[in-house]
Amino acid sequence: MAFKKIQEQLKEVLGQQGIKEPLPFQKAILSKIKGGASVFGIAPAGAGKTTAIIISTLQKLDCTAFEEAPRALIFVKDKESALALQSEFERFTRRMDLRIYSVYEEHNIEAQRNEIFEGVDIVIATPKRLSKIFYLNGINLGKLKLFIVDDAEFLSKPSPFSDVIRIPESLDRCQYAIFSTKFDSRMERMQELFMANAQIVEVGE
Repeated sequence: MAFKKIQEQLKEVLGQQGIKEPLPFQKAILSKIKGGASVFGIAPAGAGKTTAIIISTLQKLDCTAFEEAPRALIFVKDKESALALQSEFERFTRRMDLRIYSVYEEHNIEAQRNEIFEGVDIVIATPKRLSKIFYLNGINLGKLKLFIVDDAEFLSKPSPFSDVIRIPESLDRCQYAIFSTKFDSRMERMQELFMANAQIVEVGE
C-alpha cells in the first residue's frame, strides 16, 4: 500500500528516495502519529524506525520553517547519533526550508545557544546538553509539537533518563513518540509520568 494522506511535497521526496510504500511498522505507526496520538514504537533494527521519525516530523511541521522556536525535539544517544540523524533528515529536506540543528557536548554551548536563538525548526540533541541549555534559558520549547526519543535503549542509564523526563514538566501540550527495540521499565515510568494515554505500536521480528 502506498503512502496515503501525507503532504504532497513529502510524498514527492519519498518517491525521489525510492520509498514507494511503508514497511509494516511504518504503516502501523505513521497514521497514529499523524492523528495526534502519543506512541511507543517498538520494533527491531531494520523495521524503519528512523524513516518513520523523519516522515512523522516533516508531516507534522508541514515541511516548512516557521518562526524561531523549535517545533520538534529529538533525543539521541550521542554526538555520532545526532549527526547521523541530521544527515538522514537532510536527505529528505534539500528542497525544503526547514532548519535542523544538532546539540551535543562536544561543541561550545554559547555557540549552540546563539544558533538556536537565530531560529530552528528541528533540534536533535543529547539529553545532557539539551538539559543544560534549557536550564540556562537557551531554548524556547513553548512552540514544541513533537517530543521524540530515537533508539531509546540508551535511557537505561540513570543520567540521560533523568534529563529526558525533566523536560515534559515544562511543556503544556505536546505529542510524544518513543522508539525502541523493546518496551522496558523506563518506558513504563515515562508512561506513568507524561504518557498515560500513549499507544504501544509493536512489530516483531
